[in-house]
Amino acid sequence: MGKMVMNAAESAELIKKFVSVPQSQVVKNVSEINVKAPLVLKILSKDAVHKTDVGGVKIVMNQELLGKSFDELVNVSKFNKMNFEGIYIQEFVKGVETIIGIKRDPIFGPMIVFGLGGVFAEVLKDTSTRRCPISLDDAQEMIDSLKSSKIFYGFRGMKVNFNNLKKSLVEISKLPEKYKEVEELDINPFILTEKKGFAADARVVIRSE
Repeated sequence: MGKMVMNAAESAELIKKFVSVPQSQVVKNVSEINVKAPLVLKILSKDAVHKTDVGGVKIVMNQELLGKSFDELVNVSKFNKMNFEGIYIQEFVKGVETIIGIKRDPIFGPMIVFGLGGVFAEVLKDTSTRRCPISLDDAQEMIDSLKSSKIFYGFRGMKVNFNNLKKSLVEISKLPEKYKEVEELDINPFILTEKKGFAADARVVIRSE
């Protein structure tokens, strides 16, 4: 039994059954794009698991830069001899970045992990873990147990939809029971705005026969 990594678009299709994802589409030609800037463009390829490491992600703040950024990503794909599946076009969302993950523990089974995301995630390693599925009270405890929990309560004017965050954690915790073939899930970042939360980038690993 092996493992297969779903690409960003495939992962988003699965995730959006549980939480919100930004408006998106997969294209192979810039003329097919119907999502308006600001946008995030990502190379779709099984060979580009860590897209940022190879320059496989572009943020496009206005329509004038769209064609140039698109061509640059196609060239990155060719230069690295990737199995090119297209360019993933995604609405750009700005807010507080967090991480939500699912890991399968050999003893306790599926576990949900939550923590602060963004550039400080690997440095701070500020996360909390619970066994799936969780309740709203569990979600509250996960958030409050973080050293960075003040951020979710309006620290320095940061505003997030706290109730949506709790509901999103509860919904994601149901995923491994519904999709038992999912071995691992990483949503990084899960972006929190004043209105809701969005799974802006996801990586799903499934067991394959």
